Amino acid sequence: MALEGKQPPGRVPHFELVFFLTMEAFGKIHPSHRHFEQWGQMSETEKELHRVDTAEIYVQIARHYEHSAIFFQCADIWQERVNDDSLKIMDKIREISEDEYLLMIHGDRTWGLPEGNEMMEFVTKITEKPQQLKDEAQEMIDGALEKAVTFKKHGALDCFALCSDYCFNTGTFLSPEMFDEFVLPYLIQLVSGYREQGFYVIKHSDGNIMPILDRLVSASPHAIHSLDPQGGVDIAEVKELVGDKVCLIGNVNCGLMDTGTDEEVIESARYALKRGMPGGGYIFSTSNCVYTGMQLKRYELILDVWRKEGNYPD
Repeated sequence: MALEGKQPPGRVPHFELVFFLTMEAFGKIHPSHRHFEQWGQMSETEKELHRVDTAEIYVQIARHYEHSAIFFQCADIWQERVNDDSLKIMDKIREISEDEYLLMIHGDRTWGLPEGNEMMEFVTKITEKPQQLKDEAQEMIDGALEKAVTFKKHGALDCFALCSDYCFNTGTFLSPEMFDEFVLPYLIQLVSGYREQGFYVIKHSDGNIMPILDRLVSASPHAIHSLDPQGGVDIAEVKELVGDKVCLIGNVNCGLMDTGTDEEVIESARYALKRGMPGGGYIFSTSNCVYTGMQLKRYELILDVWRKEGNYPD
């Protein structure tokens, strides 16, 4: 209901794109931190035990912290084909959770901020070979939508989270005009293609998205995440500008959760709820994720605020 801009009954929905602190919370390594170099040598019995264990950790996170969704960190969108093991793990998540959660994976194939070792190559190409960059962008979109057909036929997946970052804290990496040329047409195709196949779509970007907020909304995702206050994004302003067009997710300040006082963290969570909740179309979360190095007690602190103050009247 929240993703469709409605006000759900009871508590405001909540999830984190990633919760990495599984060792501290449950004594288990997070699935994305595991590496199976000898996967091909394992018996099917051992593989199945690993699949079940992976699925159980995702469900344990969701149940313990009252998440409404599970973000399975499947990398298949970047591979040549969809991996059968990923589909089997999704099936296990469905089975173990009794289909209780919205299930989503990575799904972005638009140009975002290049990694540091790729920056010069990207900048050179966008200057000297712009058409090649556009052709590559189109190939990535076509490939992603082709893979989405496989996920749709399989039936376990509900949503794609588009996690290409477009912005620094000071503003966009590409100027808005260059964003219009090299990113937006492909983002529109991607979102439209996923929606036509029946998937929900959440667009994520850290940093100051305000110069391109209208463009992100014009691509018609169901939601925008993470509304980064460290990038100067104020959920009250975003709610006023586009809250009737798109669901909003996030805005609890991760920087304060690392370096602020408990009182500052509480106030950030309270502000996000107060400004995001009215009229529905809001999902409570941090402004990034529960990442390695964050204090678990700080995450639990904002959940206390959410449980007390994130409830719609009956």
